Amino acid sequence: MKRHGFTYWEDRTLTLRESRPVRYVQDDVAWARAYGYGGAIDAKSERTRKHHPIAAYRQSLSAERRAAFDMALDGGAEAADLSASLPGGAKVHKRLGGCTAEAEKTLYGDPAEWFRASKTATGLNALYGQELMNDQRLTTAVRAWSDCMREAGHSYDDPQAARDAVRQNTARLGPARADQAFAAERRTAVADAGCARETSLKSVAAARETHYVDQLRDRYGAAVDTYRHLGQQAYDRAVRIVPQRA
Repeated sequence: MKRHGFTYWEDRTLTLRESRPVRYVQDDVAWARAYGYGGAIDAKSERTRKHHPIAAYRQSLSAERRAAFDMALDGGAEAADLSASLPGGAKVHKRLGGCTAEAEKTLYGDPAEWFRASKTATGLNALYGQELMNDQRLTTAVRAWSDCMREAGHSYDDPQAARDAVRQNTARLGPARADQAFAAERRTAVADAGCARETSLKSVAAARETHYVDQLRDRYGAAVDTYRHLGQQAYDRAVRIVPQRA
């Protein structure tokens, strides 16, 4: 973007710990004690998105310069159209050009190959998700988790139900009582993580998911391997370009 005559700020709003995704099973008690389910992190990200300096900078440009900024950033209407077929049958598209395309090429080598592989690998859940959730070994572990939660004073059938209840409570209390909502979120999340650890729910879920993914290797194994290889390659390149967040 600098070569095109524009300023562009890196987005380093969140710390490395804050950026960690919260999956279906979360058994890190210390993280839950600090961040709950990540509700405050999401709010922080949304505030940053609304007030990011790039948006204000772009708006300060003249109409002609703004169009040039957009063209430099993503190639505009002339950007290449990437397409990928999802395992569930749908087809998705992505326009990629400008500095964004240059950055992805630097990280992944072939952005089109990365797009296809990533959409395939991350879309496999559509093929086995329901079977996984009904898997006897997983449902047994979830019941054990639910019993543990009930003993801790939180009656939920599964981790998703706990998170849904937390979100509803946060919405009900509203911004004026955000501190109270976050305290309740952390209490539930800490109990959730503790029970997940006590019942080995995370390892059971990971093992059963691996079982179902392995059954699809004949059709999708190459895409999954490419996704993992290119993702690791991108990470290795990225940490040499940009300092890792604290």
